[in-house]
Amino acid sequence: MSTKEHESKNGNPIILADRAPALAHYPHARIVNGMIYVSGISSRRLDNTYEGVKDNGDGTFDLDIKAQTKAVIENIKVILESAGATLDNVVDMTIFLTNMKDYGAMNEPKLLIEIKAIALAPK
Repeated sequence: MSTKEHESKNGNPIILADRAPALAHYPHARIVNGMIYVSGISSRRLDNTYEGVKDNGDGTFDLDIKAQTKAVIENIKVILESAGATLDNVVDMTIFLTNMKDYGAMNEPKLLIEIKAIALAPK
């Protein structure tokens, strides 16, 4: 896996070449003072398509909260692994849902969702 890291006074940014790049100027994660701060992550793929989004061809879309949640968690897992951590290192997660009716399905667990996480960096 290709990880590009740069030293800076604000910690070590993690930018993965095999994940969708940020839409703004921020890394996938940043390691600061022994913590890994994962940026808001969606189900966007490297080719700018989204897991859990089906284009019906008529201007409408079918959105699958379970598929999107699963993809977001997998993206976070890969980002954490690039820093030598796992999902077990996560100490806090913030979940952004666009519709609270999706809360139950998201919680099973399975662009309706974005998650950011904070994890303890392994020593």
